[in-house]
Amino acid sequence: MLGSLRVRLPLVFLAGIVLAGVITTLVAIRLFQEFSQDQELAKLNREANGIAQLYSEAVNASYGNKHDRSAPKFAAATLEHATGDKIYFIGPRNPFPGQVTGLTQLRAKIDWHILGKSLTFEMTPPGTHQKYLAVANPVSSAGTPIGAIVVATKKTDVRHQVIQLILRLALAGLLGLLIAALLAWYLSRRIVRPVLQLSDAVDKVSTGDYDVEVPQNAPGELGHLSQRVGQMAQRLGEVEQMERNFLMSVSHELRTPLTAIRGHVSALLEGVVDDPEQQRLSLETVGSEAQRLERLVGDILDLAKLDTHRFTITKEEVDMAQLIDQAYERYREEAHKRSIDYRREVAASPVIVSDGDRVLQVVGNLLSNAFHATPDGGRISLGLAQENGTVHVAVQDTGPGIPAEARERLFRPFVSNTGGGTGLGLAIAKELSVALGGRIDLESEVGKGSTFELVLPA
Repeated sequence: MLGSLRVRLPLVFLAGIVLAGVITTLVAIRLFQEFSQDQELAKLNREANGIAQLYSEAVNASYGNKHDRSAPKFAAATLEHATGDKIYFIGPRNPFPGQVTGLTQLRAKIDWHILGKSLTFEMTPPGTHQKYLAVANPVSSAGTPIGAIVVATKKTDVRHQVIQLILRLALAGLLGLLIAALLAWYLSRRIVRPVLQLSDAVDKVSTGDYDVEVPQNAPGELGHLSQRVGQMAQRLGEVEQMERNFLMSVSHELRTPLTAIRGHVSALLEGVVDDPEQQRLSLETVGSEAQRLERLVGDILDLAKLDTHRFTITKEEVDMAQLIDQAYERYREEAHKRSIDYRREVAASPVIVSDGDRVLQVVGNLLSNAFHATPDGGRISLGLAQENGTVHVAVQDTGPGIPAEARERLFRPFVSNTGGGTGLGLAIAKELSVALGGRIDLESEVGKGSTFELVLPA
């Protein structure tokens, strides 16, 4: 259970929040302690300065009578009640001899050189075991320090404020943690559910089931991943279908010439055919079917080489007009037998540097595709032109045409637009054209025919 992403994701999320909360709380407490202490010291300084000034004025008012100074009407107890702090006196003697001031005198070693300044220190007053934060301000008589008023407050007062802050932060943290837990649960469901669906989809794909459902409304990168997984499953299904089609096509393409070869060879061996002319025709048929098998095997090998990038291209001068004549002659007899209007239109005679055999193979594959697509009595034209530094070889037919949605798939291996053949011709032609530094363009209109154009650099 703990190994599940659905559980681990919220736990990691909450752990990060708790860690951030603890660090933030510690920093806040430290800052609050420093702030509280600074505030407390500022308050003690104001009180010490004011009270010391009051006592200094009272001393100076009785300055002429040094032995019978009048104590101020305000009492230390009243000031302590007003400020909430303790008030002490440090000095060699009572500043008001014979008078009750209510001031508790502290016995301490005083550096009279610095007594004229405000001092901040910690102390433990007599009769207590608790630390006090104290500020001492001088009491002066005629400008001469005769002692100091000390205003002190318990350090526990600051700690009490810190404890209150910690309690409030803890309460706020628990509330925030509860909200974060709900948010983490919601986010984990939002994120993990598509991941689990993708995992199930990938498991199905691994078993060969490509009809899978992927999350449609997954957020962000998960949506992109879902889309790609769906496309991958669809493409794998298409590849598997193409492989089945290929096996059926190849088995059919192999069986047909093999059956013809076996039949003619058996007839020749058994002496069924004794006429020399018939024997010659049988041998020609065997040779023709053997060439057909050789072309099929060659196509498969070419495709394998192109897929593994182990295909080599030679460089030589190629007379394109002569090459077009050669390609045209290959199919003239078939055009005559099927009453196809077979034309050749040569508008230029360029000589290019390329691989002549491979260029002829591409043009031958385009012509073969055109003859497969064109019905008897149709029209096929083979054209050659040169413009803008490129050579164009166009093969136009009057076949059924190719719908726009099927044009991209047409150049994939084992896909045939005519329902016959292995579907390798156009795939090999496209890969070869790229290897030769060119491309194949396609224009087609359903019901009127198609034009395949090989474009090569001149």
